[in-house]
Amino acid sequence: MNKVILMGRLTADPELRQTQNGTTSCRFRIAVNRKFVNKQTGEREADFISCTAWAQTAEFVNRYFKKGSMICVEGQLRTGSYQDKNHPDVTHYTTDVFVENVEFTGSKAETGTNGNYGNNNYNNYNNYSAPSNDYNNSNNSAPQQTSAPDNNSMSYGSINDYEEILSDGDVPF
Repeated sequence: MNKVILMGRLTADPELRQTQNGTTSCRFRIAVNRKFVNKQTGEREADFISCTAWAQTAEFVNRYFKKGSMICVEGQLRTGSYQDKNHPDVTHYTTDVFVENVEFTGSKAETGTNGNYGNNNYNNYNNYSAPSNDYNNSNNSAPQQTSAPDNNSMSYGSINDYEEILSDGDVPF
């Protein structure tokens, strides 16, 4: 299993880019405090972790986070290597987190949200609602103004709304 969950602060504004085929990517680094204080300096040290997000997750990070923002990322650890252009005999090794999910973790003042982090209910961001954590949707329209949901009028659907998935029992990998 390869799963990474990190919480820290962005060290710089996210860098949004597009690949040649039009896929959006966003690179950023987060500073993650270590649990213990350095005995010699008396200060808490931090690790600086490189992260890469893709598609709607990349656009979400670029839109709602900036340098100094607290962020929680969930993803997979990826390693790589490349040859130095100036010294062909030197190999550089890289370690990055490929981000699959992002959460607000800062205060309401930092993120502009209403603070209901556990419910993914991010209202009042410049009077718009931030997107939910469903990054696989294809809705690229601007966020819509929302009001609090009325829990008494929720509809849960019926069993007929679901499709049975038939399986031959084989593992897909």
